[in-house]
Amino acid sequence: MKQSNDIKKLTKKDIVTMLLRNKELAEKDEEELLDLLVDQPIAIDVDKLEDTNLSFGDRVADKVSEVAGSWTFIILFVGFLLFWIILNTIILTSGKEIDPYPFILLNLVLSCIAAIQAPIIMMSQNRQAHKDSLRNQNDYRIDLKSELILEELHDKMDEILENQEKIMDYINKNNR
Repeated sequence: MKQSNDIKKLTKKDIVTMLLRNKELAEKDEEELLDLLVDQPIAIDVDKLEDTNLSFGDRVADKVSEVAGSWTFIILFVGFLLFWIILNTIILTSGKEIDPYPFILLNLVLSCIAAIQAPIIMMSQNRQAHKDSLRNQNDYRIDLKSELILEELHDKMDEILENQEKIMDYINKNNR
C-alpha cells in the first residue's frame, strides 16, 4: 500500500520518467520527450510529413515500385516475353530472327531490367521502413501520453470520490 500512495503523489513528469527508465534514452532525448508529452499535442501525420520531403528520385522509386508490383505489369511482361519468343521462333524464320534461340538478347534485356529495378524497389522499401519507424515512435508517444492522461483522470476520480465521501459524512452528521 505504501508504494501505491507514493505513486499517487507523483507528478506527470515523475510518471513519464519512471516509464522511460524501461528504455535506454539519452538524457537530452528524455528531457525533450518529457516536455513534448506533458506540454504539447504529439500526434503527427507521418505520411503527410514524409510526402512533403520527397525528392524527385523518391517519387520515381515509389512509382516504379507501384507499377512493378502490380498484376498488370506481370501480365504485360509475360505477354511481352511470349511475343518475343513467338516472334523469334515462328514468325521470323530463315535467318531473319532478331534473337534466335536461346534468346541471348532477351536474357540481356531481362538482366538489365532486373539490375535497375531491384535497387529502385529497395530504395522505396527503405523509405517505407523509415516511415514505419516514425509511425511506431509516434504511436509510442501517443500511448504514453494516453497513459498519463488516464492516470490523471484516475487521480481526479479518486479525489472526487474522496470529496463526495466527506460531503456525505458532513450531511449525515448534520442530519442527526
